[in-house]
Formats: sequence, structure tokens, C-alpha cells
Amino acid sequence: MKIALAGKGGSGKTTVTAGLALLFGQDKKTVIAVDCDPDMNLGYALDFPEPGKIVPISAMKELIAKRTSSVDTQSSGYFKLNPEVEDIPGKFCPQHNNIRLIVMGKVQKAEGGCLCPENAFIKRLISHLVVNEEVVLLDMVAGTEHLGRGTAQAVDAFLIITEPTQLGVSTGLHVYSLACALGIKKIWFIGNKVQHKADEDFLRKNLNAEPLGFLSFSQNLLAARGKFVFDDKLKKELLGIYKELNRRLK
Repeated sequence: MKIALAGKGGSGKTTVTAGLALLFGQDKKTVIAVDCDPDMNLGYALDFPEPGKIVPISAMKELIAKRTSSVDTQSSGYFKLNPEVEDIPGKFCPQHNNIRLIVMGKVQKAEGGCLCPENAFIKRLISHLVVNEEVVLLDMVAGTEHLGRGTAQAVDAFLIITEPTQLGVSTGLHVYSLACALGIKKIWFIGNKVQHKADEDFLRKNLNAEPLGFLSFSQNLLAARGKFVFDDKLKKELLGIYKELNRRLK
């Protein structure tokens, strides 16, 4: 099962990614959680030991230069678009609580475009993951960065985390249009930070869709300062979303 999650900043997509990763892990699945967001907070959410010391893939300059054959070709601008990446998760990415974490990091885009060895390497790695691994959860930025058409077609579902605000809906619908343009067929919303039934009704009406599920605003998550913690209510709600996701993907 390959799932991409997106939403505006602060919508809770990293929190939902972490929660789903833990549920898949408890279900004895082999999970790879991929932090594609430049803020790189997924390691903190999943309570990885010393997450600030995890080296992002984009920062592995020597490895990327060697794998893309860009060491001696900087002046010409030529490099491999299909570098070897099969060993990257096992060799360079930490594992904790049955979850392998891959931190992509920031790519410094050159003027005039983003076609650079770092970006090519990251896109190739994501393509490899969504084709070959059992469960992959991609914590995306608000758009569809790193998802090319070929990769997008291998994603089983695209989940958009949406707050019950006009800005949250506007961003959610924009991301929906981007995902549709990539050819992704199964795109679903998750309502987050819901406090009243009126919030649920607002999302249904303005998204013109029935969300995969709703998550209540959680004071416990707020107090945890970025770390994902289950309480009884959150676990029940997220487990309902997890079961509905599995049902829709059958």
C-alpha cells in the first residue's frame, strides 16, 4: 500500500502520517515513512532517537554525486536520471518501532529550474519505494513536489488533510486539482481539528465530498509539542480512518 499525504502547513498531515505509520506497524506491516517536507518533522512525530541528527538524503552530496555520475560532469551539466538507489533504505535510513524513516531534506534549486542531481536522486528513490516496498507513507509538502507522473500512477491513494476553515478548504481543493492532473485516481480528504458537527458539515459541503474520516482537535497532541501520542479518542478515530482506507483500497 503506497499512500501520499498532503495539506497546508499546520493542517496535521505529519501527525496523521505518524499515526497511520504506527497503526500499519502494529499490524505487522513493513513500513517506510518518507519525510518529503522541507521542515523535516516526521522523525520527531514518530519519536525516533535523536531525530535532529538524521542525515537527509539531499545532504549526502558525495553519495549522490557518485550514484548520478555528476562528479566529473558539473561543467557539462550531464548526470544520470536513473541512479542506483535499491540499498539506500537499508544502509542509510534508521529504523525504530518497525518503521524505517527516510528524510529527503531540502533541495537547493538552481536558477532556471529544479533539474539537478539531488532532485533526480530523490525522485528516483521515491519511484523505487512506491514500486518495491510493502507500505510506504509519503509526508508531502502542500503541493505534489517529488511526484512525477510515473511515480504518481504507482501511488494507491492520495490523502489530503484539511482543516475546517476556508483557507484549509481552498488549499485542499488546490492540492486535489494537482493530484488529478498527475493522473491519481483515488484522492480522499481527511478532516482534522474538528470540534463540532458543524465543522464536519462545513467540510462536506465545501469539499463536495465525503471525507475518509474526521479527527477531533486534540489538546493532548498540542501538549506533546510535535510528538505523536495516542489517547483513547484519537486512536478510535484514526483506527476508523485506517479501516476505511483499507476497505476503499480493496
